[in-house]
Amino acid sequence: MIERCMLRGFRVFAFAVAFGCVVAGANAASVWKVTSAAGGTVYLGGSVHALRKQDYPLPPAYNRAFDASASLAFEVDERAVIDSSNSIAKAGEYARNDNLKNHVDPRTYAYLKKLLGLLGISEQKFSRYRPWYLALLLEAPTLHGRSEELGVEKYLMGHAHKTHKPIAGLETAREHAEIFSGLTDKQSEAYLLLEFIPQSEGFTSEQTMRAWRNGDADLVAKEFHDAYRDFPSIAVRLLDNRNRNWIPKIEKYLESGKPCFVVVGVAHLGGPNGVLALLKGRGYTVEQL
Repeated sequence: MIERCMLRGFRVFAFAVAFGCVVAGANAASVWKVTSAAGGTVYLGGSVHALRKQDYPLPPAYNRAFDASASLAFEVDERAVIDSSNSIAKAGEYARNDNLKNHVDPRTYAYLKKLLGLLGISEQKFSRYRPWYLALLLEAPTLHGRSEELGVEKYLMGHAHKTHKPIAGLETAREHAEIFSGLTDKQSEAYLLLEFIPQSEGFTSEQTMRAWRNGDADLVAKEFHDAYRDFPSIAVRLLDNRNRNWIPKIEKYLESGKPCFVVVGVAHLGGPNGVLALLKGRGYTVEQL
């Protein structure tokens, strides 16, 4: 596996889309209306967490869902984003008497030492961090021409502030941080190594963007799972487990009598274990806008 690792072929955009159940028509978008038998309504929006200026305006369905909703819910709320980011940064660094070399295969360490050395990053610096945290640093949107300040959540958050609509989170800061900090050493190492394995059959970022804009959540979810085909437990942790945990909270919004616009990474929505399929399986009506 080490021998196949290469700097080219980053899977960055697949992750950004993830931090989505029908094949969409030409005018569809990654926005759905979910209704209960009692008349409760929730709108589900698929997000790309980091975008470019040229990705705007968003498809009109996002504004329609926003206007029809009394509140919004994201994966985490504004405060939890800050708290979880701090927790992730703290958890991503080893204690003073420990380092990366003690937790990965010697071949992995030698590869990272050589590669990061070519990029001017010293062993003393990178060895302080856990593999999953190094992977997150490599996935930083700003390194790839995108900005979280232009992401779907930021756009909708700005509109929510202007219209005084409340914002909630589906996860606490601790739950969000533990997605990564709870990885085993083997999972963490695999997560990092996948950054360097080229995907000859994978989607390009532009193809993924097209799937998102056209509302083809199944395709985005499939691409995400395919990226982890050799390590399916990671995909289950990043997507499937969280999807299931969110369902009771989404059902509470459906029971509240006040429409809520729930916005999560689009990869969470598609596929057999996606949020849309789980809600359909529980008897709710799902309609793509």
